[in-house]
Amino acid sequence: MLRRTRTAALAFMLAPLLTGPARADDAGPTEPKLRAELLDRAAEDQKARRHLIDLQARPAGQDDGAKKELEAAVQAVQDIDARNTARMKEVVDKYGWPGQSLVGKDGAQQAWLLVQHADRDRDFQKHCQALLAEAVKKGEAAPDQLAYLTDRVRLAEGQKQVFGTQFHEVGGRMEPYPIEDEAGVDQRRKDIGLPSLADYRKMIEDLYKPKTSDKTDKQIASVA
Repeated sequence: MLRRTRTAALAFMLAPLLTGPARADDAGPTEPKLRAELLDRAAEDQKARRHLIDLQARPAGQDDGAKKELEAAVQAVQDIDARNTARMKEVVDKYGWPGQSLVGKDGAQQAWLLVQHADRDRDFQKHCQALLAEAVKKGEAAPDQLAYLTDRVRLAEGQKQVFGTQFHEVGGRMEPYPIEDEAGVDQRRKDIGLPSLADYRKMIEDLYKPKTSDKTDKQIASVA
């Protein structure tokens, strides 16, 4: 299901830029082993997506060997996502949403990233969306994480996104998918600590620098 390969790359590159408010009472995670596991899983996720992005950057007209390598890279990402989705289900069943108190600020971010990539289980993503919303209210998760997951779920269900976090490539230019009340999107982004849509687009274009204009309507793989 990596039809959205360049979107997956987006999550890889921009997810580390997402930040959330630190908890004043943070005395370290209560589940350090789980935190370490989440960091390891996220690192594997990002390494596989980075490799896939590099392969996709190759010029068109690849030989059979290069095509097979690309197919193998896509399959590797899908396999990693499947394993991480299964594990995150176990984590959520046991703990609820793994927030900052449980796994630290970085662990909570990587938990979000793994759920963001659980695209083959939309019901699970929607369940986590509700849990994440409550975690944000309690200061256990960052609001920008909820924004990204909300947009991801809405687009998958044929709705417009709310925060403009999901882009795709159209005629060699990065464009956001349709946005609900686009006139107010910059204020919504500002309210949760995200840059303006124009600045965000520039960040994406600087990161991906599409070199061709013949690949139209190609979703930027949200490695987030």
